[in-house]
Amino acid sequence: MNTDAAVTFTGVTKTYGTVKAVDGLSLALHPGETVALLGPNGAGKSTTLDLLLGLRPADTGDVRVFGLSPRDAIVRGRVGAMLQSGGLMDEVTVRELVRLAVALHPKPHNTDEVLSRAGITQIADRKVNKLSGGQEQRVRFALATAGDSDLIVLDEPTTGMDVSARQAFWATMREQADQGRTVLFATHYLEEADAIADRVLVLHRGRLLADGTAAEIKAKAGARKVSFDLEGTIDDATEQSLRALPFLTTVDVSGQTVRIQSTDADATVHALYGLGVYPRNLEVAGLGLEQAFVAITNAEEAKAS
Repeated sequence: MNTDAAVTFTGVTKTYGTVKAVDGLSLALHPGETVALLGPNGAGKSTTLDLLLGLRPADTGDVRVFGLSPRDAIVRGRVGAMLQSGGLMDEVTVRELVRLAVALHPKPHNTDEVLSRAGITQIADRKVNKLSGGQEQRVRFALATAGDSDLIVLDEPTTGMDVSARQAFWATMREQADQGRTVLFATHYLEEADAIADRVLVLHRGRLLADGTAAEIKAKAGARKVSFDLEGTIDDATEQSLRALPFLTTVDVSGQTVRIQSTDADATVHALYGLGVYPRNLEVAGLGLEQAFVAITNAEEAKAS
């Protein structure tokens, strides 16, 4: 067991009936890392977080948080969590709810500091049931950071937040990581994972499909984007010729603009000129994280079918 790790999963499996939500998962997270957990619906992200937080027991394998069981780590105040599931107390003010969380934490922060860090000082005297969705998310964040925890777990944390609130939220999270805390977040906003995470984990059918920096995940997809314009109307014969170019994984023709993905962009562009067409505004670039994520998971689905 890695005693220096913040989190370790060792051969962890969790099954619901005939569905294996987590399938032999092994990984280690380290202090100071900001880690994004990605995966399509049904990939096992929520179950993985539930196992990490001691909300569900593993069928097989072992989960450790700073060398402790998840429940022991939470009791000692080493973990703060912001989850989608579970409601907030209605008939209390924001300040009263945060003050309660502070009082319950073994290593509490000052209530006013918690409110300020979460950007909710101005709504501190408002009843919780009068908040917008984005404001509720910031209250959940305040509860997750009510004390001096070493691991912060966030499930879709910026859902409902506007752009400025999301930017402020992630600036705060970066500060948390810079202070040596481990930040693990699950998100559907892949641009956030690309911009924020030191490390990206991609789950698929309960297994760890990819693990690396955002740049490494993009490279793993093994494809590049090629886009260009053609003069005049692209007729059916020309479109069929474009779709027959070598090494393509996707093709999109919209008006005069063609966007493709290729596993060998040099060979594809060489063949493009061989068609006798004259591409303008030709651009070749690596995949974004979202495109790489789709490419990797689609390839895995194709192997499974």
